[in-house]
Amino acid sequence: MNIGIVGYPTYGGSGVVATELGMYMARQGHKVHFISYSQPVRLDVLEPNIYYHEVNVQDYPLFEYQPYELALSSKMVHVTLKYNLDVIHVHYAIPHAYAAYMARQILKEQNYDLPVITTLHGTDITLVGKNPSYREAVKFSINHSTVVTSVSESLKQDTISFFNIKREIEVIPNFVDLSLYKPDESCKNNFASAGEKIITHVSNFRKVKRIPDVITVFDHIQKNMPAVLLMLGDGPEKEIARKQAQDLGIADKVKFLGKTSEVERILCISDLFLLPSETESFGLAALEAMGAGVPVVSSNTGGLEEVNLHGITGYTAAVGNTDEMGKGAVHILENEERLMEFRQRARQRAEHFSIHSIGPRYTALYERVIAHQKELNG
Repeated sequence: MNIGIVGYPTYGGSGVVATELGMYMARQGHKVHFISYSQPVRLDVLEPNIYYHEVNVQDYPLFEYQPYELALSSKMVHVTLKYNLDVIHVHYAIPHAYAAYMARQILKEQNYDLPVITTLHGTDITLVGKNPSYREAVKFSINHSTVVTSVSESLKQDTISFFNIKREIEVIPNFVDLSLYKPDESCKNNFASAGEKIITHVSNFRKVKRIPDVITVFDHIQKNMPAVLLMLGDGPEKEIARKQAQDLGIADKVKFLGKTSEVERILCISDLFLLPSETESFGLAALEAMGAGVPVVSSNTGGLEEVNLHGITGYTAAVGNTDEMGKGAVHILENEERLMEFRQRARQRAEHFSIHSIGPRYTALYERVIAHQKELNG
């Protein structure tokens, strides 16, 4: 198959999933063409069957905001015709699904009917998509995609109810590459003293992640046992969290590591992962922690309950209920045998979402969509 993949090239969940999926398909022998405004951060362009096509947006004085959607549509058309794409898979509705619709219409003028798969990831629906400025365009793009998938049942239901969608939406969850998580105690002493538990949080430090709740839950933990908190990522709530830790007198126990390419290694030395978000359509960060055998204490919002099973892989609580989250965290950590049981169950749960389990579902979807298109074309 010749597959086009369009997504954001950043560290965010949708970009990571799009890149990892494309690389998986390339390893299966398919030719994969990534189309974006910059090279995806996890993309290895030296691997066989992987191609990257940059979307160039020219500055023009007339435009206060450069028309990326037009440039993206044109690039999709160019790549499709030059490399004879069989299907194009866009991740995140805005603006990718809309641009793909335009590209498909242009291609139809040249008797080339290209099927478009749109995968909804979360904030493209729950936050951005609800903006009145985008709502009708998002609804139109969803209804005019060949196939639509969502990363969780929760997101599917949100999409159907908010946009009054009548079409079928197929749930294919996010996935994790378990081969990235290998036990490595060598760096543990860099962050914690002997006997200290390592608590970890990874995010973009935005309000939706409820960063103050992370600090509050950790404060509860450290009052009950020696512990340190590793905060990975960056964003607008970072300095607020730093001041909160200082006010609580625990600044020396909270370490801000910024954006790092060593997330997997740090997760592998962690004892517990905190994710008290306001909303999570899936909770990829929680799944990645579980892939490293790390139990999770999280809110019970959105798709998180589909990933983090209460009392099995960790604990969930209502958004903002830091008391319950703190109690759950201490219950897991205070007994080594219990902690090990949670670790094992977290890893076992992650295996259900391994790329080797989810990847073939996308392969089957591509093959089905392409076969159906050929049937329509006679």
